[in-house]
Amino acid sequence: MKFGIHSPSFIYNEPNIFDGIKKKVIWIEEHGFDWFSVMDHMIQIPVHGLPEEPFMESWTLLSALAVVTTRIRLSTLVTSTSYRNPALLAKMVANLDLISKGRITLGIGAGWYEDEYKQYGFDFSQQPAERVYRLEDAVKLIKEMWTQERATYRGKYFHIENAILEPKPIQKPHPPILIGGAGEQLTLRTVARVGNMCNFIGSPDEVKKKFEVLNQHCVKEGRDYNEIERTILCNILVAKDESTLKSKLEKATLFKGRGLTIETAKELFNQYQSAGVQMLICSIYQNDEETLEVLSEIKELFK
Repeated sequence: MKFGIHSPSFIYNEPNIFDGIKKKVIWIEEHGFDWFSVMDHMIQIPVHGLPEEPFMESWTLLSALAVVTTRIRLSTLVTSTSYRNPALLAKMVANLDLISKGRITLGIGAGWYEDEYKQYGFDFSQQPAERVYRLEDAVKLIKEMWTQERATYRGKYFHIENAILEPKPIQKPHPPILIGGAGEQLTLRTVARVGNMCNFIGSPDEVKKKFEVLNQHCVKEGRDYNEIERTILCNILVAKDESTLKSKLEKATLFKGRGLTIETAKELFNQYQSAGVQMLICSIYQNDEETLEVLSEIKELFK
């Protein structure tokens, strides 16, 4: 099982927040993690902090991180379909694939945070099903842009006509597409149709059930289930002992995740591996350094 780090916060002990995240991603790469991702939001979301906290735009940030790293895979977890025209997004990701020398994954989802849409003037569909249909439409368009010399796509929500995207991405046939979300009827069906990776949150038993549903969709769509990389997101705080963990959780008033000791973390990660998880992406509340250091040690047990 591979391990990745997801950064849900821009709170650092640095006067310049970019210096903080640059230092973090370099440390993560040097310590052998496989993945680093950031959220694609304009403001902080409730489960990770206060809306007034500083928050960096994801794709410009990843462009900067791509030139200070050499090995680790970079991604958004996840980009909302509604925040950028999908043809423009295809161009952005293709450029970043070149900058990173083939280390970009497009993490994309249907979008959900209505307050953010209102603040920034984005159109928000109240119907979750419509947002998922737009997601699938966008992914199909993006794939055409990445693989065709001149791309024409006429979907229900998006279209392009004889569009040129040059240079193409380095990764062939195209950069991997991770689809975030766990909806069993529509989102996991979309993964089976057009995704290369899935990602969602849940207990080991819940995750195992979702994988079974994804497999059923793959059978119906004529897709090889094993072609899809199975990843999950786990919101955690880890401490070396119970007393330290208790103190840490008392201070983390907004934390909505799992508080773990080293031993309970090992047990949980074993359960995820047994459930079929291929990459565990750990989201660390407000960049807790102890959690990151402990994870660096634990991950060696799962190689």
